[in-house]
Amino acid sequence: MIQMLLFLVAAVICVPIAARVGLGSVLGYLVAGVLIGPWGMGVVSGVDAVVHISELGVVLMLFLIGLELEPKRLWAMRHLVFGGGIAQMLVCAVLTMPLGMLVGWSWQASLIAALTMSLSSTAIAVQIMQERHLLSSPPGRSGFGILLFQDIAAIPLLALAAALGAHVSGASNFLQISKQLAAIVGVVVFGRFLAYPLMRIIAATGLREVFTAFALLLVMGIAALMDYVGLSMGLGAFLAGVLLAGSEYRHALEADIQPFKGLLPGLFFIAVGMTMNLGLLVASPLIIGTGLLMLVAFKLLGLWLLSRYLGLVGDQRGLFAILLSQVGEFAFVVISTVREAQVFDVKQAGLLTIIAALSMATTPLLLIARNKLMHPDIAEREADKMKNEHPPVLIAGFGRYGQIVGRVLLAAGIRPTILDRDANTIDTLRKFGYKIYYGDATRLDLLEAAGITHAKVLVVAIDEPEQSLKLIDLVQQHFPHVTLVARARDVAHAMQLMARNVELIERELFESSLRTGRSVLRLLGFDPWRAREFSDAFRRINQKLVTELVEHRDNEVGRIAFVKTAQQQLQQQLEQDQIRFEKEHPGAGW
Repeated sequence: MIQMLLFLVAAVICVPIAARVGLGSVLGYLVAGVLIGPWGMGVVSGVDAVVHISELGVVLMLFLIGLELEPKRLWAMRHLVFGGGIAQMLVCAVLTMPLGMLVGWSWQASLIAALTMSLSSTAIAVQIMQERHLLSSPPGRSGFGILLFQDIAAIPLLALAAALGAHVSGASNFLQISKQLAAIVGVVVFGRFLAYPLMRIIAATGLREVFTAFALLLVMGIAALMDYVGLSMGLGAFLAGVLLAGSEYRHALEADIQPFKGLLPGLFFIAVGMTMNLGLLVASPLIIGTGLLMLVAFKLLGLWLLSRYLGLVGDQRGLFAILLSQVGEFAFVVISTVREAQVFDVKQAGLLTIIAALSMATTPLLLIARNKLMHPDIAEREADKMKNEHPPVLIAGFGRYGQIVGRVLLAAGIRPTILDRDANTIDTLRKFGYKIYYGDATRLDLLEAAGITHAKVLVVAIDEPEQSLKLIDLVQQHFPHVTLVARARDVAHAMQLMARNVELIERELFESSLRTGRSVLRLLGFDPWRAREFSDAFRRINQKLVTELVEHRDNEVGRIAFVKTAQQQLQQQLEQDQIRFEKEHPGAGW
């Protein structure tokens, strides 16, 4: 209990300071770990146990990401995951392997070290991409695909380390690989055929806390199985998430695990900071500093060269390279395994461990340097140019959705003030005369600087539902006079907006999908007038059902029963409309 209190105190002190000065939360957690660890104040012991427990944060994060990727979508990413992933590891390993040979290491140690150091940190890269809203961007998608492959590559990498070891037999190596493959098959079978019935039984009890317990048991059990057979726990959790992505319980699983997801990755970064052997850094600063500098430089070069093959252009290439330039958390597992196999000696393993840990701290620093070089005035933009403006409309988020809204307003002679977090988008659109500013719309001070006090309408066109809801809660609390117009990503998001009594909600693809459906009906021989009447009836009934569904949003069992009944009612209503229309308008046309 005392140690947990120390973790929380260190995080509460260090992370806000790091975020305030622009270093990011990841570096704040790392510094907190160094301060309370054995090479800092030494107030926390049992580092290995803490690291092992904290890895559950990465596991939960990957499980939730897997829930967002249905198998069809993952299959569509196969060229990026396997093609890009294999190319990334090969390019980075080819560039870094000569470093080991130059300092006199054996070719076996140099090869394993190069492949291990080519891994990137899923925890750090995904955390940064989520904080900066980059997961849906081209660099984010490319980086995430490669991170997936790296988790998969852990299997052959550990096998290679064992094969090159001095005391591991071929039979034991074959047995280990067989166990790993059997574990993966077991996860697939369980997730596909057993998890659904179990969740249905538990959901039928109506006890939400039991469902939450089962969700945690599912993720932690799979992680423990992967760890037992020597694989990445995150790989198993991600695989389970993908298999459950098409389940009707997907949103309930997300809601139950979300609170645990945010805290445990922070614990992981603190544990990594505690593992840094600062004594070795003091004893060999030149070797470690040179090794760190050359490793990160070569990884940046390799990733930047690879980015062209992945279709990235311009500033995207540098951003992609920085996001994956650090060494991954799974490298610590590989280094330990290789040391036991006697490919590394104790000193080599210690050097690689501290270089890997220090590399994790370079990523947020490199991102800050990149922003300073590319956008030196970005911090002053909104404060200087938004002062004393009284726009009638604010638009938060200016992607493809927000841009259409903005163009309609401009065509009507209304100049909205626009906030967006993509610096490249801002620079491009300003050339076309848009009044657009860099900034996070969920910050109260920026909203006030943008003139929300005098605005009549706020259009919430942010991509991420969580950020959208955060902004809406903030505005309703501090600026109740503002009318909210919100973009809903899907039905679940729409229900959350309805629960907040948002004045106007538009599902982003609903109207365009209806028009497409109407066009398909016409191509199939429907009368144009009837096709339009049919789509209008569908819109009216669907919107009514979604409004009624809000009452069941927190009850999984009730929501499922309502949706099934509503689907039957929708079908019956449309059939009745069809019969009535044919009686009233025989042979009708335009």
